[in-house]
Amino acid sequence: MEVYGVIMAGGGGTRFWPLSRQATPKQMLNLTGNDLMVNETLDRMGMTVPGKNMYIITNQTQAPAMREAVRGRVLPEHILSEPCARNTAACIGYAAFEVLKKRGDGVLCVAPSDAYIKDWKKFTAVLEQAVTAAEATDKLVTIGITPTFAATGYGYIRFDAQEPGPARKVLEFKEKPDEATAKQYLKSGAYAWNSGMFIWKASVILEQFKRHLPEVYEPLSRIADAMGTPEELDVVQQVYPTIPSISVDYGIMERSSDVLMVSGEFGWNDVGSWDMMPVLHQPDEHSNVLVGDCLAIDSENIIGYSAGRLIAAIGVHDLVVVETADAVLVCDRARAQDVKLAVDALKAQGRTELL
Repeated sequence: MEVYGVIMAGGGGTRFWPLSRQATPKQMLNLTGNDLMVNETLDRMGMTVPGKNMYIITNQTQAPAMREAVRGRVLPEHILSEPCARNTAACIGYAAFEVLKKRGDGVLCVAPSDAYIKDWKKFTAVLEQAVTAAEATDKLVTIGITPTFAATGYGYIRFDAQEPGPARKVLEFKEKPDEATAKQYLKSGAYAWNSGMFIWKASVILEQFKRHLPEVYEPLSRIADAMGTPEELDVVQQVYPTIPSISVDYGIMERSSDVLMVSGEFGWNDVGSWDMMPVLHQPDEHSNVLVGDCLAIDSENIIGYSAGRLIAAIGVHDLVVVETADAVLVCDRARAQDVKLAVDALKAQGRTELL
C-alpha cells in the first residue's frame, strides 16, 4: 500500500513574534540555522514517504509563500489551500479525501510542520513501525513521546503499558496536567506526551469521521464529490467555511476505541516559544543562547536573536531580546509564553502592518 505524508502548515505562530508574522509563521522560519522548519519536516518524513506522495495543507494567505519555500520538495498541486482556518479535523479530512479520490487508498502520515526532532534515524524507525501497524490493523495510530520530565505544557496519552509493543492500545487522552499530576504520570510509566502525529489509512480515518463527526464529514464529502472537476476550487471556497471548527484530537481521537500508540524517543520538542531556543542551539557557559549579531557582557540566561542589527546585553539576566527590521521584543524569559499578548495589543490598535 502507498504511504503518503500530510503536513499541517496553517498555523499563525504568534509566540515567535516579532520574527513570525501571519505571512511567515513559525513553520516558515529557520530557527535551527539549518533550514525552514517545514522543509526539515519534509526532509525527515521523506526518509519514509516518497516525494511524489507528499502533501501540505496550509491557508490561502500563506499558500504562495509556501509553494516557493518547498519548491522541489512538494508538487504544487499537492499544496492544499484552506479558504479559512477550521482546526485540524477539517484539514485532515480534506487531505484524506484528496488522496483517496485522486490516488486511491493509502496510509497517511500526518504531522505538524513545526516540531523539532533531533534524531531522524530513530524517528524514521518509529514512523515505519506506526505505518506497519496502521496497514495491518485498520486502526488509528498515534506516536506518543516517552516523557523525560514532568511536563505541564503537553497533553498526555494513557496507554496499556502491559500490552506487548510496539503498537499498544490507547486507554484515554488527558489534557495538560498540573505539576503534581504530571509527576504521577511520569512515575507510572503508562503515559506518553501527545505529539500530534497520526498514522492511518485514508479510508479508515474517513470512516471515523462518518461515525464520530458527521457534521464535518458531510461538507467534506460535498467537496470530495467535486474533486477532479472544473468546479472543485469554487466548491472548496463555498463549502469549507461552513465546516465546524474542531480538533481531530477532541472530535475523533478522544471518542474512538480504535486507537493504538507507538512510543518514540527521538529528541522531540514542539518548540512553542522563544524560551525553547536552547533545544535548538547549545547555550554558552553563561546559559545564553545568542543567534545572529549578539553580544552578552556580564549577562546570564539571555536568549538573543538578531535578524540584522547588533544586540548588546550588559549586566542583565533572564531576558528574551529579539530584533527585526521593524520591531524589537524585550521579554522576561519566564513570560515567553505571553508574547501573544503583544500581538493581541497590536491587533486592538489596528497596527496590522506589524502582524
